[in-house]
Amino acid sequence: MSKTAIIIPARYGSSRLEGKPLLKVAGKSVIQWVYEKAMQSKLADMIIVATDDERIFNCVKDFGGEVEMTSKDHKCGSDRIREVADRHPEISFIVNLQGDEPLIEPSAIDAVARNVQEDDKADISTLIRVLKDENEINNPNLVKCVIDNNGYALYFSRSKIPFERNSIEGNFYGHLGIYGYKRKALIKMTTLPQTPLEKTESLEQLRALENGMKIKTSVVDFVPVGIDTAADLEKFKQIVEQRL
Repeated sequence: MSKTAIIIPARYGSSRLEGKPLLKVAGKSVIQWVYEKAMQSKLADMIIVATDDERIFNCVKDFGGEVEMTSKDHKCGSDRIREVADRHPEISFIVNLQGDEPLIEPSAIDAVARNVQEDDKADISTLIRVLKDENEINNPNLVKCVIDNNGYALYFSRSKIPFERNSIEGNFYGHLGIYGYKRKALIKMTTLPQTPLEKTESLEQLRALENGMKIKTSVVDFVPVGIDTAADLEKFKQIVEQRL
């Protein structure tokens, strides 16, 4: 059977916020918040947390989620989800949902899944949003993207792109770090060696573009709240408190 899986890579170690998948907000761990968002997807047949840490494994089991242990030797989330996908030949489409995005919109998850399910040309899919704030446009930690007339990514960069020699016609786009893959595309991505542009910008998706793979984008209108620092965690707590 051809199935679509959301795989959530989650590791304990983090240079800026150690153990963040297990940090609790309003009685639930961050990884549970993310998992529950994934459960609201209309297109996913399976949801699996992929971790190398027994504490995260046990946490997911405790709230009733599906979780699998993976090698501690993986260098990135793509390698971790590849290990899980290898165990499940029934999975044809994979959404790589970051374990630190507890406010991701379920409709956005489905947009990523739909692009690889329905677009024969798309090897990979991802999300972008329109940038208006100059601080965001010039922030090297916020990755920018330029696209062609059909919504396929031309390039990703930490720099401001395009360069404004003349006034811009169109939009600046920021990239959101969620990916959809056709199975064969995930296998290819995790088999290929790192490429020069990938190493230069430290952006894994450039490996796909340098090897001629097609990345389909969808434009969304929400601003994600990823949790990378203690300040991000406090911001998330405030948002949850306001909603409750």
